This record gives sequence, structure tokens and C-alpha cells, in this order.
Amino acid sequence: MQPREYFCKSRWVRWDFREGNVGYVKKSLLHYIENTGDTDLVFLEMFKADRFQDFSFSLWLARTAPELVMAYLHIDKATLDAIPRAAPLITPI
Repeated sequence: MQPREYFCKSRWVRWDFREGNVGYVKKSLLHYIENTGDTDLVFLEMFKADRFQDFSFSLWLARTAPELVMAYLHIDKATLDAIPRAAPLITPI
């Protein structure tokens, strides 16, 4: 399964997609894709724009002062250390 989750009106919405499914995320909604399967996830993402900008939240957190992240998110050092330190590989076609 490859669930797609996004934030909508103060709540999380989760959809489990299977091979061949089609999904739509409204413009400007924060969202992410997580591959929960054991094979590579391949998907087509289309934008009505002339450029693409990727934002990795985990990479942003990893580059922010640890004390600030722990205080703001109310997490301990072990949780902070579990955040991935590398951006996920996304290969544009």
C-alpha cells in the first residue's frame, strides 16, 4: 500500500492507494507520500506550473538547531535523532 496523507481543515486525512489508483490533492494543501510497501513506489505527479519545488520537512528539521526543534515539537533527543537526515530520492522524468 502507498498511503497519501494531507492536512485539511485541522485534521489528517489518509487514503490507502493501490496500483492503478488515481488521487487528487487540492492546490496549496500540505501533503506527503509514504511508501509502506516492499517494492519501489513509482508515481506521476502533475502540476499546473512551469516549475517544480520540492520541500523535505525532515531535512529542514535536521538542519534546524536541535534545541529549537525539541522545544517547539516537545520531543526528546532520541525522537529527534530518529528523523532522517537525507532528503528522499525523487527522480523527475
